[in-house]
Amino acid sequence: MQVLQIKPMESVSVDQDRLGALYSQLGAASAEDVVCRALEELALRMSHCESLFREAHWEELRKNTRSLIAIADQIGMCALSNVACDVTTCIDQGNGVAIAATLSRLMRVGDRSLTAVWDIQDITI
Repeated sequence: MQVLQIKPMESVSVDQDRLGALYSQLGAASAEDVVCRALEELALRMSHCESLFREAHWEELRKNTRSLIAIADQIGMCALSNVACDVTTCIDQGNGVAIAATLSRLMRVGDRSLTAVWDIQDITI
């Protein structure tokens, strides 16, 4: 018997125009500080989402996920923001299986989005 292991790969998108506008408005040093703080906050909140899910704290999970949307939008992480919206929709519908699936997708997209923004910063610095 063979077991097939599926490794989903999520495509991510970073709005480089939004990042560029942030750098234009704030200057390179300030924009880099904002982006770095946003990335740290996103990583913390994503980790917190997993804990809240395991503990079935749905209201807090929804609140935490909504904050992910705002932060992701600020630095142009379109895919992350969209998936976080999907998670909140599943929470609102009370569908535990859908919450688990979309939250798992959020983690995959979030990890890849964080890497994508770091890669863009490495290129622009």
